[in-house]
Amino acid sequence: MKSRHLIALTVIVFLAFCKVNAQEKQVLFTVNETPVYASEFVRVYKKNLELVKDESQKDIDNYLDLFIKYKLKVTEAKALGLDKKQAYLREFESYKRQLSSNFLSNNEVTEKLIKEAYDRLTQEIDARHILVKIDKNAPEEQLKQAKDEIIKLRNRVLEEGFEAVKKDIHNGRTLFAEELGYFTAFRMVYDFETAAYNTNVGEWSQPFQTQFGYHIVYVNDKRENRGEVTVAHIMLTNKDGQDSESQEERINDIYKRIKQGEDFEALAKQFSEDKSSSKKGGRLNTFSAGQLSSEIFEEKAFGLERKGEITEPFKTEFGYHIVKLIDKKGLATFEEMENELKAKVKKDSRSVVINNSRINNLKEKYNVKDNPEALRYFTSILNENYYQRSWNTPENFEGKKVLFTINDKEVTYKEFADFLYNTQRRRQARQPFDKLAASNYKMFLESKLIQYQEENLEFENEEYAHILNEYRDGLLLFDLMESKVWNAAREDSIGLANYYKQHQDKYFFDTRADVIIASSVNKKDIKKVAKMLENNTSIDVIKQKINSEKNISVSFIKDTVTTSHQALPKGFNMQKGTSKVFKHNDAYSVVKVNTVLPKTQKAFEEAKGNVISDFQEYKEKKWLEELSNKYKVKLNKDVLKQVKQDLN
Repeated sequence: MKSRHLIALTVIVFLAFCKVNAQEKQVLFTVNETPVYASEFVRVYKKNLELVKDESQKDIDNYLDLFIKYKLKVTEAKALGLDKKQAYLREFESYKRQLSSNFLSNNEVTEKLIKEAYDRLTQEIDARHILVKIDKNAPEEQLKQAKDEIIKLRNRVLEEGFEAVKKDIHNGRTLFAEELGYFTAFRMVYDFETAAYNTNVGEWSQPFQTQFGYHIVYVNDKRENRGEVTVAHIMLTNKDGQDSESQEERINDIYKRIKQGEDFEALAKQFSEDKSSSKKGGRLNTFSAGQLSSEIFEEKAFGLERKGEITEPFKTEFGYHIVKLIDKKGLATFEEMENELKAKVKKDSRSVVINNSRINNLKEKYNVKDNPEALRYFTSILNENYYQRSWNTPENFEGKKVLFTINDKEVTYKEFADFLYNTQRRRQARQPFDKLAASNYKMFLESKLIQYQEENLEFENEEYAHILNEYRDGLLLFDLMESKVWNAAREDSIGLANYYKQHQDKYFFDTRADVIIASSVNKKDIKKVAKMLENNTSIDVIKQKINSEKNISVSFIKDTVTTSHQALPKGFNMQKGTSKVFKHNDAYSVVKVNTVLPKTQKAFEEAKGNVISDFQEYKEKKWLEELSNKYKVKLNKDVLKQVKQDLN
């Protein structure tokens, strides 16, 4: 029985492999005899399925139509030689380098660093430090002197205390003694961060080196990370030409209404000028410390403790705010932060750790073999001219000798000599020639290993190959569309004018009105305001009669608006005069329409942006018809049928 089950399982696995393998080779359609495989269509369809908002594009036949048009454009781009243009090649190579970096990391080391970073993020550290500043490439003698100096300073600070030593040594140039305040992971260079997190509260660390010099760090305190908050806000913006005092008066009036018991969310819907949040009662997306561009706003938000608690009005660089606490919680889970942490680790100074691990793995993977005589030889031919930027190889230079091999690829002495020739142009700290040769050799070997891996990555990693090919075609498409559609439409002034004349009924201004909108939580007050508006009483007079310095009952908006304005109900009738009192956004309102600006035809210049967009769409449609006639597309219906079965 076991034997029969094993045979059956083997057959199933074999058939599944054959099915996948067959799909890889099945031609779904051809464009001028060039095959497009079913596997590519299926992969792209599945990849974009969740991103497509238009339900019609999720239909396989409709999506296939778009895919064929896409391939027609790519075929035309190659026929025009756009893939040979220097600008295209430069941009593609730039993208290729960026993309490859996502596939070339040492994942095991990266994962360890990500977990370590999260553990550190759970705490914020308050610290001070002393630094003896020195370049890490300084001569050994100077580095030793700096190290000896930090050891002496550590002994002094243990005996005399930080403040006394700070007063004596801090000069802000070569010696630093500073209070750093609270920080957490990613705020300092990795070596410094590591020393701080490994030091107990109330203790000085042992001396350690970073790219800035030699340090000791003292930890004043460690506290739990403040986590993240969810708040709502009402904002009045700092508009150009806006009277700042008027905005301040308005925000104070709104604050008084909140203190009087009116609903925060309702007032946010009526008055907040942050359009992205006003419709949601002012609610913002949840954020953590350091995420917003306004430190003032963050501190005010994190300063709230109780749900429902609100701040007094305050000003930031963006305007005036009132903030209400909706929720407050601790640091997100590791799973929630993992992708964000991964991106930070790759940009942080931790990347040096990742790179060193990667290089060691590549040496083993690609069977790197060094020439033990090489460094001795290059040490012998380096001289003072290198630091004068005039060094060159001697007449009897052995350029053809093999420096090292990467698999079966030989790298010669001449290639390293060229590297040295170019690096002499950079400022480098003076050091013995054996160290100079060794440090440059390390950089050169790493660059060659990475270059070799990048060159072979397309053959080693299938996912990378697919993404690269999609971008290769997408970049071609952009250049093609720019020349054939977008620029052509913008520059065809006669065609644009004719298109406008033929379709001018599409381009118009909606009905607008010059209005006064009054709103209040109290229906009686709005009824009083309505009568006064009918009698043409000014807003200032109405405010004096209805509101007081301590009690703001009614707020006003005076503006030219369309029926889509947030303070107006859906379907509001733009009719001159004073409206009936109505309820909207959890408040009672009345509108006085002073002047109605009826729906009017847009002149060509007024509608030009929309005309260009529509004309581009028209030109693309006509152009695709030409491509369909130019290139023969042959669809394999049997393969399409199989694809539909597999996808459904």
